[in-house]
Amino acid sequence: MTQYRPFGRTGVQVSPLCLGAMMFGPRGNADHADAVRIIHHALDSGINFVDTADVYSAGESETIVGKALAGGRRDNVVLATKFHGSLGDDVNEKGNSRRWIIREVEASLRRLGTDWIDLYQVHRPEPGTDFDETLGALTDLVRQGKIRYIGTSTFEPSAIVEGQWIAERRGRERVVAEQPPYSLLARGIEREVLPVAQRYGLAVLSWSPLAGGWLSGRYRKGAEQPTSSRADRQTARFDIGSDENAAKLAAADALAQLADEAGLTLVQLALAFVLEHPAITSAIIGPRTFEQLEGALGADKITLDRDVLDRIDEIVPPGVNLVARDGGYTPPALTDPALRRRSHR
Repeated sequence: MTQYRPFGRTGVQVSPLCLGAMMFGPRGNADHADAVRIIHHALDSGINFVDTADVYSAGESETIVGKALAGGRRDNVVLATKFHGSLGDDVNEKGNSRRWIIREVEASLRRLGTDWIDLYQVHRPEPGTDFDETLGALTDLVRQGKIRYIGTSTFEPSAIVEGQWIAERRGRERVVAEQPPYSLLARGIEREVLPVAQRYGLAVLSWSPLAGGWLSGRYRKGAEQPTSSRADRQTARFDIGSDENAAKLAAADALAQLADEAGLTLVQLALAFVLEHPAITSAIIGPRTFEQLEGALGADKITLDRDVLDRIDEIVPPGVNLVARDGGYTPPALTDPALRRRSHR
């Protein structure tokens, strides 16, 4: 029996496992019928929370989710999607501006085959756009009934607080959820993001709880380089022979051994760990196949012993991202030298 969790302070209840739809479409599983079968099995297993985004397979993921929710299933699903990423050649077909939000929400509604989106999320920050501009547009959509709640993804703690301040001072609808990366290998959000979310009563949906596949059980010392479509697209991130990933490989191997000792799969250990944190509402699982979904189901019913949690802290210390890029977002102030050098602007 699924034990549902409060979605922040909204009064909505959601499943601890959220079905992520990023892998439905050409970038993962291009078979619409098979993807719909996976979604239906997730719903039949007690999951009532589905997360996608307009940029996943250029909208095809939303289309697949829409097909799966047709025929009476929509009303019982908390449906989340996102905007921000580029969806065309035009310079304005992306971002967090009012112009793009008002246009793109209509496209997402059409693809999803629904009249409303439960959680509409800002997929990434955009420092060049006043967040009041973004929040004002989203507030209008809430009041028009096209979206129910507003969320952000991979926002810095200061930006989360700023969003709450803007809502209070400007009379906007407030952000009720944050979606950050969180896994056994990327624990950086434990420092500030999760405490800030708790302080403001935000729901937290963690993405990449399996660290993009590093915690699938396939990344072990002495094993051959695992293959996947994601690894093919992001070679540096998944190269087990690189110096950058040496610490991740060692940790993944040690965690796999710990999972064996605890009588769990590494996938179960990874998901149970994420769900153990009191600030986490749901962990987003993103299966490409039916078997991957089956391997994740039931992880929300596992309680990790204190000694197992202590061992995890020894392998990957609290608040640490073993590789910086796994934080999901790097502020422009760190990527653009001109923003740090007065004489070179």
